[in-house]
Amino acid sequence: MHGRVKIKSTAQQEEEKRKEREKKLKVYVAVRDACFSKRKEGIWDDEALQLTQQLLSSNPDFATLWNYRREILMHLETVKDEDEVQKIYVAELSFLESCLKINPKSYGSWYHREWVSLRLPRPDWARELSLCDRCLSLDDRNFHCWDYRRMVVKMSAVPVDQELQFTDRLIGSNFSNYSSWHYRSTLLPLLHPVSPEPSSPCRKPPPTSSPPSPQTHSHRVCEEQLLKEYELVQNAFFTDPNDQSAWFYYRWLLGRAEREEMISCVYVSRDEERVAVAFSRPVNALSVGLLLVLDGQPQRVEWRSVHPRFKHSPVWICDFAPGTISDISNEHNLTVHWTEKPTRRDCALYTGRTESYCRDSATDQELFRSELSVEKTSVLQSELHSCNQLQELEPLNKWCLLTIILLMRALDPLGYEKETLDHFQTLRDVDTMRSEYYSDLCSKFMIENTIMKMEYAEVRVFSISDKKLTTLCHLDQLLLVTHINLSSNQLQRLPLEFAMLQCLEVLEAENNSLENLEGLYHLPKLEEVSLKNNKISTLADLQPLASCPKLKCLDLRGNPVTQIANLESELSELLPSVTDLLL
Repeated sequence: MHGRVKIKSTAQQEEEKRKEREKKLKVYVAVRDACFSKRKEGIWDDEALQLTQQLLSSNPDFATLWNYRREILMHLETVKDEDEVQKIYVAELSFLESCLKINPKSYGSWYHREWVSLRLPRPDWARELSLCDRCLSLDDRNFHCWDYRRMVVKMSAVPVDQELQFTDRLIGSNFSNYSSWHYRSTLLPLLHPVSPEPSSPCRKPPPTSSPPSPQTHSHRVCEEQLLKEYELVQNAFFTDPNDQSAWFYYRWLLGRAEREEMISCVYVSRDEERVAVAFSRPVNALSVGLLLVLDGQPQRVEWRSVHPRFKHSPVWICDFAPGTISDISNEHNLTVHWTEKPTRRDCALYTGRTESYCRDSATDQELFRSELSVEKTSVLQSELHSCNQLQELEPLNKWCLLTIILLMRALDPLGYEKETLDHFQTLRDVDTMRSEYYSDLCSKFMIENTIMKMEYAEVRVFSISDKKLTTLCHLDQLLLVTHINLSSNQLQRLPLEFAMLQCLEVLEAENNSLENLEGLYHLPKLEEVSLKNNKISTLADLQPLASCPKLKCLDLRGNPVTQIANLESELSELLPSVTDLLL
């Protein structure tokens, strides 16, 4: 047996490890308590700096110790000269590198490094940029490092085109680098912004290397550069069709430009002596400076959103004092000023008219699409052809299917409606975990198509029955609608935004799965509601209807609520204006 290594039993090994852990824990707790004691006594000396370093070297996520360490460093700033402070902070950066080796995604370490770098008397930003390059070469999705890099780039005024070349290198080495694609999307609008002059597709970048403020540039990219980006991203998803990074970037490239901020519609009613104003985006009318002028005289009115739970809303309403515009023999001219922009919209209420409105005759591009030049249209047609080829090779690739849908919508949403519906069905089949998302997105697109068709016909009737709708959206576009048909869909609720339908008189919502009617709130003109064959089960579900003063006809046949005893008498008390009740 002599000369042979004695092998310890598993039990012996575990016991020795336990004792070693206990020993380390006692040291750790003792040092921790010493740090806490010193901090409580307000001691900020070199020993405290060493103690915190000892603990953070093994556990860099101890936030309290980083806070104490910053207190110590700020104290040393007051008792040391600049050169000594420089040496202390350079040593601190070196210590932080060792912490990042332990945990490259330590929140505390990266935050502390940014704090130190910004207080360093003579920072070496080139060294910090090099550190970021090394960290990202090890993990190109380290979002802490990306955040830190953006700070370094800003402080050192790295030119935007240089950073764009940096993303080129990272994407070229790894198409799956989502962080690089995202960073690229923030750089391109700075380097290639959309030109305000129609004659020039791209505006030259600013003469300085620092990026302009958010107020001075658009978030969109000029068309000339977009066309180049399509080729880059196509190379990526043809290389690896199942990687989502390039597909997400492609969706960003296809995004439409933001609508011009304006008052899109003004509606005035003599009967209610009410004005409704629709904006191109949700606003807070109490803070944007909204002024109503009637026959040349500014009016003192109280603006309110269509539902009390909305602080920001695309639709706002106000009431005149009784008798102000009720006389049908008088003509009135109204102007609504949005002083924040500034912009305004006029509306004339003529003699003999009970209502009037003034609105944009918006095109489908202005509402839901981007304006496409001939060149961009041809390129997108080519992109669609390429995606269709890829889809033939990868028929179950969800990213390809979804991108085909987006390309079709960018080119011709109405012309490609049938193909879009077919592709959505395939998406639901191949990606069942996200089937509800695809159903909601399909619902959104079908509503957009219906609004576009309604725009072309210039009617106030909105019918979208039997389209398998699971959600409602763009309701601010339906302010003037008087009759809406949502029958035979898959709706479970009428959302709060439904209260924007201030002109609605007739609602047909039969054969859905409605359980919640909270959006039927203070609709001043609503007279007829058909809710046949839904899932309304309690009187409380019908409570929102009590706020509709003109409601006369209500059809509740085929709902569980009809099984309630004495329902008719209960409803007559809840809804006294209803004269035609179908149970």
